[in-house]
Amino acid sequence: MNKEELEAIKARYEATSVAPWVPFIEGRDCESGSSFIMTGIPKGEDIWQSKRGEDIEIVSGAMNADIDFIAHARQDIPRLLEEIERLKKIIDGK
Repeated sequence: MNKEELEAIKARYEATSVAPWVPFIEGRDCESGSSFIMTGIPKGEDIWQSKRGEDIEIVSGAMNADIDFIAHARQDIPRLLEEIERLKKIIDGK
């Protein structure tokens, strides 16, 4: 993966709603009537705070594993990019 590809991935995640994203699966995590991803809720924060982002509503038929993956990707991608950058510095001797 070249530098331009990594920068494109970073730009895409930086353009998203504030992290963390938390999946709420109907019948597993909530009884709201639908599955959704809540954005911008730090652990321990009040979910009704006005600072949080917009919910991402999920259309019916989405697999729970897909919803979990999408929600966790918002936190996972930056961590993976940081690890790639750290390893590249080691490889390059910097």
